[in-house]
Amino acid sequence: MASIALLDDYQNVALSLADWSALQAAHRIQVFNERIGDVDALAYALASFAVIGIMRERTPFPRALFEKLPNLKLLVTTGKRNASIDLEAAKDHGVAVCGTGGGGLSTAELAIALMLAFARNLRQEFHTMRPGGAWQETLGFDLDGKTLGILGLGNLGARVARIGAGIGMRPIAWSENLTEERARQHGAERVSKDELFRRADVLSIHSVLSARTRGLVGALELGQMKPSALLVNTSRGPIVDEAALISALREERIAGYAADTFDTEPMPPDHPLRREPRALLTPHLGYVTAETYRSFYSGMVATIEAWFAGKPIGLLT
Repeated sequence: MASIALLDDYQNVALSLADWSALQAAHRIQVFNERIGDVDALAYALASFAVIGIMRERTPFPRALFEKLPNLKLLVTTGKRNASIDLEAAKDHGVAVCGTGGGGLSTAELAIALMLAFARNLRQEFHTMRPGGAWQETLGFDLDGKTLGILGLGNLGARVARIGAGIGMRPIAWSENLTEERARQHGAERVSKDELFRRADVLSIHSVLSARTRGLVGALELGQMKPSALLVNTSRGPIVDEAALISALREERIAGYAADTFDTEPMPPDHPLRREPRALLTPHLGYVTAETYRSFYSGMVATIEAWFAGKPIGLLT
């Protein structure tokens, strides 16, 4: 019998959204609902587990943690990749790392929801409605007819472009490897990076975080945007230079920032973006839907069962 840990099940739904019965019959499964942030605390809590399942990047696995978990044999992450896992360290310590694949398209819906919420001032109107405050306090704007800039026209970016076009927006797109053909396939106009930032009324980020994209949206790019433009980030926080962003918001050089991802998660309580009136923030909810969780946790079950059967799937190392 092996011990299996499921980390960061914030909503306490992991065992109900997939069929764990076969694994439960043969092994011990323990679910952790609260985040454990400290490496030493994690090492203490996870010392006895041979298999650990993690939800996206909620708990990083650096080399220092692998060094303190000699019993760990299999680490399963939901999704196709996880930048918070030190794969070289895992390999050095004989730990197999597997990804489940699947899920993630719900993030595109959240990106559109953030655009709509900003355009119609929903945060402010919600807050005034509850205590019986002012009626029709703000003046919104239509997304219909606006230029939708897509930074990264992969699966998610293409989905956002299609939904945006469906509500009357005009998609334009840029990434280093974007071709005219792919842009046309998804109803977008391929433009240069400078043109993307200059023309977009709403600019939505859908790039994978890498050494190349870290800080990709900096002071120069923010300075190219219209003062009336909205920047939306449901990808990864570090793609945007946070210091440059805060300056642009405070100096009203862009209209706003709608974001679901941040440099540090959970976001510290005293983070300046929490107090910024031009920022509309959500706590990394892009993939947090019942449908996506079912896909992720079912994939986790299949991945663990395959590993026990000696036929590993989804190997990342």
